[in-house]
Amino acid sequence: MIEQKLKMTPRPDTAAAIRGPSLFSNKDLLRLFLPLVVEQFLEYLVGLADSIMISHVGEAAVSGVSLVDFVIALLISLFTALSTGGAVVAGQYLGKKRREEAGEAANQLVWFAGLASVVIMIAMYLARKVILKGLFGEISDDVYGNANSYFLIVTASIPFLALYNGGAAIFRSMGNSRLPMNIMLAMNFVHVALNVVFLYVFRFGTAGVATSTLISRIGAAIIIITLVLNEKYELHLRKTLRHRFNWGMIGMILGIGVPYGFENGMFYLGRLLILSLVATFGTAAIAANFVSGTLTLFQVLPGMSIGLGLTVVISRCVGSGDFAQARYFTKKILAIIYVVQVASAAAVLALLTPILKVYGLSTEATALIRQLVWYHATAMVVIWPLAYTLPVTFRASGDARFPMVVSILTMGVFRIALSYVFSLYFGMGVVGTWVAMFVDWIAKAVVFVFHYLGGKWTSFRAIREN
Repeated sequence: MIEQKLKMTPRPDTAAAIRGPSLFSNKDLLRLFLPLVVEQFLEYLVGLADSIMISHVGEAAVSGVSLVDFVIALLISLFTALSTGGAVVAGQYLGKKRREEAGEAANQLVWFAGLASVVIMIAMYLARKVILKGLFGEISDDVYGNANSYFLIVTASIPFLALYNGGAAIFRSMGNSRLPMNIMLAMNFVHVALNVVFLYVFRFGTAGVATSTLISRIGAAIIIITLVLNEKYELHLRKTLRHRFNWGMIGMILGIGVPYGFENGMFYLGRLLILSLVATFGTAAIAANFVSGTLTLFQVLPGMSIGLGLTVVISRCVGSGDFAQARYFTKKILAIIYVVQVASAAAVLALLTPILKVYGLSTEATALIRQLVWYHATAMVVIWPLAYTLPVTFRASGDARFPMVVSILTMGVFRIALSYVFSLYFGMGVVGTWVAMFVDWIAKAVVFVFHYLGGKWTSFRAIREN
């Protein structure tokens, strides 16, 4: 494990940049990052397979599923934020070699996330009509019927999503990202197999896709929680149903998780407003927006995946008090992300034509998808890493409020306002909402670069000393 390799001889190419032994060798980084990329790739590949399979049911089905998946994606982002808070706290304690406190952080994370997710699930069911009718505005009866069917089943997976995210964060904090990858591989195989059975054998439509999603998420949660109970791991859960909440520890986790979660929540609220705007452009625009979003996720997938690992790296550096290494690894990993995202963008563009043939959507929707994916690739390879990788370093050090404030401001001023200006005033339609997103990226990137160079983020810590 990475935590067992702290006493390493500095590599020649790092010796000039940092003092003392390097906390992570290139081999350590590869073992951490590669499984994360594979895991995220498998997860999004299943999302792509879902969208392709459901497209054969009809564009109304694609639109209905996409609307509900948008809400579920918001919840996933909130659980990811909470898990990030736990990973940062545990990682900084491990950096200080205080393993008992790191273990306590792991336990508090899973119990709190599990309880909060049950409350959220109940609230989702109670607010079902408000979500489907109120948030998404005027949608056709066909789209509403598919969305409602999907919603009723997939909402039950929320607690299992939270538990899986918490368990995966614990293993990543130990430098073990391979185990969550293996779980994701197994459960995605189950998911796709059940999709085939439910869609093509039993003809369950959107209910079939939702059922296979629910079953696979239940399986992933059960497996990872069972494994994290094993005492052979440095961080593990206590085998007891009698849990006592440590509100001081939870407060430290929430100190990172709440600002990050609020940032994600406002991000999705902004996207929801934009999605409501897109819905006014018709079913083809909704379908094109959804499919383009699915395809472009593969373009930014390496950066998103490696960002999860960067949290582990920076929190460990900060915990050990070595900000020289924190700076060094931030720049090194940023460079890695630039290289791999050029490759991912090129791969998606190369496969775009055969993928669109598989979807079999209308000519209008297909043309829009092609345009949006090309625009995204062009902007992403230049701007995205600065806008979304640097904030990872800030949060991992304990500076979670600054990226939250910046992201909320740029979302409101650029992404939301300009979406309406470009789409309606300039008549750009759904394309205008994506151009506004690129302007938002530029604004974030500029601010975050200056904040990083200013160095104020180095004065923060996620953990409080007694």
